[in-house]
Amino acid sequence: MNMARRLAVIGLDCVTPELLFGPWLDEMPNVRRLMQDGLHGRLTSTVPPITVPAWMAMMTSQDPGMLGIYGFRNRGSFAYEDTFTVNAAHVRSPTVWNILSRNRLRSVVMGVPLTYPPKPLNGILVGCFLTPDNNATFTYPPEFQSRLEALAGGEYIIDVKEFRNENKRATLEQIKVMTERRFRAFRGTLAEEEWDFAMMVEMGPDRLHHAFWRYFDPGHRLYVKGNEFEDVVHQYYLGMDREIGRTVDALPPDTSVIVVSDHGAKRMVGAVCINDFLIREGYLVLKSKPASPTRLKPDMVDWTRTTAWGDGGYYARVFLNIQGREKEGTIAPGDVARVRAELRAKIEALGDEKGQPIGTRALYPEEIYRECRGIAPDLVVYLGNLDWRSAGTVGNPGVHIFDNDTGPDDANHAQEGIFVWHGRGRTAASKPPVSIYDVAPSILDYFQIPAPPEMIGKVL
Repeated sequence: MNMARRLAVIGLDCVTPELLFGPWLDEMPNVRRLMQDGLHGRLTSTVPPITVPAWMAMMTSQDPGMLGIYGFRNRGSFAYEDTFTVNAAHVRSPTVWNILSRNRLRSVVMGVPLTYPPKPLNGILVGCFLTPDNNATFTYPPEFQSRLEALAGGEYIIDVKEFRNENKRATLEQIKVMTERRFRAFRGTLAEEEWDFAMMVEMGPDRLHHAFWRYFDPGHRLYVKGNEFEDVVHQYYLGMDREIGRTVDALPPDTSVIVVSDHGAKRMVGAVCINDFLIREGYLVLKSKPASPTRLKPDMVDWTRTTAWGDGGYYARVFLNIQGREKEGTIAPGDVARVRAELRAKIEALGDEKGQPIGTRALYPEEIYRECRGIAPDLVVYLGNLDWRSAGTVGNPGVHIFDNDTGPDDANHAQEGIFVWHGRGRTAASKPPVSIYDVAPSILDYFQIPAPPEMIGKVL
């Protein structure tokens, strides 16, 4: 094995091909420099394309069904109230750095989603944005945490607090400071530690897109020409390019570099109130109608008359109320296929607020995943091909709303992210997109380690 090989991965959550590879690329010399020698192009994300589970799918080469992680919140059992927020303890598949550790290679892993609480590895790990605050132990080894502030040049910011708010200037400042300090801490750690593989994920682009998309995109319904924040996203991308340049320049010579995002972003048109739709269509029955928009809780539902209910988020999850599975199930097992197909057709036929078709797709988990561990939704729904998000609240004025139910949010996630691998072959960007599942086996191949058979991606 060639022990001198080094690979650094710069993960940029939500960075979008239309922006990175678009007209701004002329002003991004460092990204262009990395693109000149190697692979670059679009990366096809997980279904659904959301931070959790996408980064873990990338680092394990397993799909969300194999991981049993369908989003931040998952059902723990078929009890109506039993949901849990996922964290690193729920990831049971080996990651790239687990496999490298077994091969005596040392890793530095910083901020990769679903690494909190931290698990041991051969190297250094700094947990992700799911860390509750800086008082929690979020590094391995735990004593590394005391070095983070000095490495970051100030408090190491775990995430932007409440990025869905109206205080845009403060949010922007937090995003910028978080990004600068994360890159500085990463560079400082790589300078002080021995490593073969290094990876960081910066959440700044994701927070920026959700908070500021309306200000630069003339196609967004809330865009106002000449607004104070019109150039914010553009300038952040140029700043990100400078951070990439500083990081690449600080790496040992001959280090191979990957720049990758887990998914893209696009303007959000509005939200479809999935539960209000199910109420309208007679699938979901409440004990009483709330006076104002309210988060759906199990005790609000008349389960004896309910066939289906849904969940909010960048995509919708719909669950069926099945006899013998749920406590007060109403659908006879022999009717499940018919009810699910009928519901799929109705959801896919739902248009925009004017009734115009929007191209919604309702997918069966068993058709999109190799297997379904844990409890998968009965339908995975892309509302208007992700132009619309899902609002889980009930009691809204209509099925379509234009204010997000979780605070101001301008962007939804898009299916394709970006992928640049400097120093790995030459491939034109016009080739088909790289799959998110190809990243882990290709990293292992770079270190001349065969990918385990359960990895579903191919070596690039």
